[in-house]
Amino acid sequence: MLDFEDALARLLAGANPVRETEAVPTQAAAGRVLAQGLRSTIAVPPLDNTSMDGYAIRCADVPATGTRLVVAQRIPAGSVGHILAPGTAARIFTGAPLPAGADAVVMQELCAIDGETLTINHVPHPGEWIRRRGEDIAAGSEVLAAGTRLTAAHVGVAASVGAAQLSVFRRLRVALFSTGDELAMPGESLKPGGIYNSNRYTLRALLEGMGCVVDDLGIVPDSREATRAALRAAAAGNDLILTSGGVSVGEEDHVKPAVEAEGSLDLWKIAIKPGKPLAFGAVRREGGAGDATGKGSAAFIGLPGNPVSSFVTFVMLVRPFILKAQGASVVAPRAQTLRADFDFKGDPRREFLRARINAQGGLELFANQSSGVLTSCTWADGLIDNPPRQAIARGDSVRFLPFCELL
Repeated sequence: MLDFEDALARLLAGANPVRETEAVPTQAAAGRVLAQGLRSTIAVPPLDNTSMDGYAIRCADVPATGTRLVVAQRIPAGSVGHILAPGTAARIFTGAPLPAGADAVVMQELCAIDGETLTINHVPHPGEWIRRRGEDIAAGSEVLAAGTRLTAAHVGVAASVGAAQLSVFRRLRVALFSTGDELAMPGESLKPGGIYNSNRYTLRALLEGMGCVVDDLGIVPDSREATRAALRAAAAGNDLILTSGGVSVGEEDHVKPAVEAEGSLDLWKIAIKPGKPLAFGAVRREGGAGDATGKGSAAFIGLPGNPVSSFVTFVMLVRPFILKAQGASVVAPRAQTLRADFDFKGDPRREFLRARINAQGGLELFANQSSGVLTSCTWADGLIDNPPRQAIARGDSVRFLPFCELL
């Protein structure tokens, strides 16, 4: 069996980033991958300004508490004051530019005002409550690098330097279908031996959460010709075909021979738990400019059918593939080191254990780690990445991958 790193390396080697780009409004860019780095043409903030409502003063004018000054001007945000004369103060509001001559701001809670006479009950120091010009962003600096997967904070930074549009890679197009005559859709009646198709909902939500355009082909009947027809339709307009189930070698597992007939396939057994079987290959299609393989074909990934296996192999293996194909520069999740508040005997395979953080800051383990118990993924805060044959004793430090890094 392949180890996890080997399987991930092979997947990433087969994921070539899309090349097409488009300009989108900055307010619509969250979740997209930046194609061209963004440089600021301005300094942020553009002028020295106050971070507090209060009074702008000259420190030399306030040698002791109880000093009195005349309030000579008022500066709300969005306006500019005039030079601050010695012996005077300026009423100033958060975000307003500092008047020339002032070198500190005294917060209003430390002052008393009587008409135009200000009593200052604090000895300020130079620079107090002042945000300096360019302390956030210097003019000419790169504020966002190409390959950044844009979050709300990135979009805000772009807006703060006046960028109305951003150049991003086009969205990855992913075809999704499930195989299995036993599958039914929620809302339908279950026939004897039937189950509801949870993987379709889980995988579609995961794909859309990553910003993919999903071509949902539904449930494909358990026949080789139906599977081949679905693959041809999926390859025609998509970069990646993602399936769940049917990738084994049983008589009713038609995905493997269908992909081999329409393209090429490697069927891997990966030394992980859950999620041992995974298929990776390509399905031929017309054209192919800008596709995820760069070879006139759509990439194919077949996931196991057990719901937790499907979920775990997606977040640990498919997610990095998609991120690279989207043009992202960072594809690996960031792990935390946390304390295990449980004992675990370990397994010959590398395990991804569903766990959550307790009130004491340690990790609790879901009692049933079966690959069919999808509720473990709603209970958990993330996955413990446990090496093969590694027993865990209460108090040990373990590698934890929070779902905020994986979803």
